[in-house]
Amino acid sequence: MINISCSSISNSRSVAVPDSTLPNLNTFKNPVFEPVLADPTVLKDPNTNLFYAYGTQDKMDNSGVSLLVPILESADMVQWRLVGTAFQERPNWKKNGGIWAPDINMLNGKYYLYYSLSTWGDPNPGIGLAISDSPKGPFVDQGKLFDSKDIDVPNSIDPFFYAEKGKNYLFWGSFSDHENQGTFAIELTADGRKIKNKHKVKIAAGDFEAVTIYKKDSYYYFIGSKGSCCEGANSQYHVLVGRSKNILGPYSDQNGADLKTRGKGTLILSGNELIAGPGHTSKVIKDAAGKEWIYYHAIDKKQGKLANGTNRRMLMLGELMWKDGWPNISNGIPTLNPVKKPTIK
Repeated sequence: MINISCSSISNSRSVAVPDSTLPNLNTFKNPVFEPVLADPTVLKDPNTNLFYAYGTQDKMDNSGVSLLVPILESADMVQWRLVGTAFQERPNWKKNGGIWAPDINMLNGKYYLYYSLSTWGDPNPGIGLAISDSPKGPFVDQGKLFDSKDIDVPNSIDPFFYAEKGKNYLFWGSFSDHENQGTFAIELTADGRKIKNKHKVKIAAGDFEAVTIYKKDSYYYFIGSKGSCCEGANSQYHVLVGRSKNILGPYSDQNGADLKTRGKGTLILSGNELIAGPGHTSKVIKDAAGKEWIYYHAIDKKQGKLANGTNRRMLMLGELMWKDGWPNISNGIPTLNPVKKPTIK
């Protein structure tokens, strides 16, 4: 895809348009959006059938303006344009920190955006919630759900919401060597605005972050990232999987090892000679033909960072492929060749 963007944030539009080198318009090439949409979360709006993608707060150009959770819009999952930001101002329940790793959902007829508020090396990051009547926002901040000190989990970022059988769950957790660290799950209230209580369940070890939970047939799949996300062309991010018959685990990899043990997980996506640091997956989206797709960010090794120092984490799209009940993403490496587009009706 070719990227067209305006430097003025007030008029900012970033549009991925068809590349004339593609064999036909039924195919696409990664990245589907550039230069930056880090930690992507994607929703198909049931009211319009348009798709919306949200990413971590970032500076997309050299204007110096940091977009408070950029919002992209698409009709076909592969051509995206920047349509605004989720927040008009930074949430004020924490003195310092950027808005990281949002997670978009529909609940009770509204658009719920769970998000992290954190700095690098933050001793007390936390997770909040903002709600909107429209996928384009503006999202109204509802405040903090919890922070690390409240919940006794270091590096409490990277929320992921999952609803099932009348229960709402929030999964979260990011890298740390602390004995209390890991990916955890906690039940939320029926309105999704607060935690039900402080009872949490450990799902995976502290070398995982950015979990996606996906249910297929009789298994729940834990898809998580490991390695360094943000070192430009040297980033080592990669994606691993485990599965369980129970949403709260235990989750095991293909060798039967529990993901609560460090170093475990079955590799399903890693970088190659051109692309570094693929990871931080979105929710899985099933197209009209029944194919399953997942978004993630990755870095072009030839263009690791923008001139302003921002990691150039591009938006990528891959198909979930299955063998013997286990998935991989695009046969295990970021695909840069033309691929048949998702089927949209």
